[in-house]
Amino acid sequence: MARLKHHRENHLLERIGWLRAAVLGANDGIVSTASLIVGVAASNAEPREILVVGAAGLVAGAMSMAAGEYVSVSSQSDTEQADLAKEAKELHEYPDAEREELAQIYVGRGLTLDLARQVAVQLMDHDKLGAHARDELGISEITTARPVQAAMASAASFAVGAALPLVTVLLAPAGMLIPAVSVLSLALLSLLGAVGARAGGADPVKGAARVGFWGAAAMALTAGIGAVFGTVV
Repeated sequence: MARLKHHRENHLLERIGWLRAAVLGANDGIVSTASLIVGVAASNAEPREILVVGAAGLVAGAMSMAAGEYVSVSSQSDTEQADLAKEAKELHEYPDAEREELAQIYVGRGLTLDLARQVAVQLMDHDKLGAHARDELGISEITTARPVQAAMASAASFAVGAALPLVTVLLAPAGMLIPAVSVLSLALLSLLGAVGARAGGADPVKGAARVGFWGAAAMALTAGIGAVFGTVV
């Protein structure tokens, strides 16, 4: 019999915490900053004014993303901690009932009752709270909420995404600023959508298409608003 070699398995679920925050941050950085630049440029603003608006949008957006992600994920973390505290109390007060509850979960997954009870006893002897957190509450080390990690990933990725349209403003000729920012931003958004979808195990083409569509819609809308106000004011 061939000997089975132990190997490290990398599952997509392990990436879900930072991947969601990073993709969302970079996407928002590109869309919001490019839309601001296109909208202000459509109002016939000077290049210096466009840069100031874009830079302010980068800083404000990165801080907003970090704060929003931290608050959101912290709420999830607080809920998890409250559930764990409740479960720990129940394990202390009703250990037999909790053991039977765990066994019934395993019965529902296909084990016989006798085997399920043996598994429940052994797992609870090893780590009773961990066993109930994982199998009753659905909380594991991989999926647990990490507020600081999510906030930092969102802020950093937003700043990187927002910096790209700003660099385009510096390099593009004044008369080509709007098309240059629009084309580059849409290309980057499509690439980001494809990479994010691929990393998450989804279809890259669909990921690129949906991100590109909403990015184009945002820039078209802000360009229209900028053109209208630039004519009126």
